[in-house]
Amino acid sequence: EYSRFVRRCNALLPSIQVIRQALVFKEVEGMSVSIIDSFPIPLCQPIRNFRSKVLGDYANVGYNATKGQYFYGCKCHALVSESGYVIDYTITPASIADSTMAE
Repeated sequence: EYSRFVRRCNALLPSIQVIRQALVFKEVEGMSVSIIDSFPIPLCQPIRNFRSKVLGDYANVGYNATKGQYFYGCKCHALVSESGYVIDYTITPASIADSTMAE
């Protein structure tokens, strides 16, 4: 049953976080360089940018320079090690600039 599966996943979350923290600590040890990058998480098609109400209090309109278009949604900002391991991440509204998150 799906609801039982979801309850078990939620119950395992603290254990998964402890394992992830241990792996991050091992990866960060002796690290001198890390990379910060972000990617868009669009929640609807561009035609609906200003009508969408999904996550209305959090999501908003941002600009994806790679595709040269505006999108409605959020952004994921990730701090990555030299070897490609995600050390930390945060989800922000789409209008938050990468330079703001880097500070």
